[in-house]
Amino acid sequence: MAGENLVATVKSWIGGLTTVGVSLLGLAIVLQVLFGDSVVFVPVDVIGSISGIVSSLGSSGLVGLITVGVIYWIFKQD
Repeated sequence: MAGENLVATVKSWIGGLTTVGVSLLGLAIVLQVLFGDSVVFVPVDVIGSISGIVSSLGSSGLVGLITVGVIYWIFKQD
């Protein structure tokens, strides 16, 4: 019983952190679109990083497609 409660608690925390991370990523993208690269509190090129990831996955062929499918499946889990 205690193990199941611990697993549920950890799963809840991970889900909450993932939600916050995705929200912050969306905010960073919107801020970079609106203000360009000069956003003070977003020190990285978020759009460039996402473009690089998509480009590398696209050039990987079937492996990239499978990776995108696995990432989608992970985020779609409830």
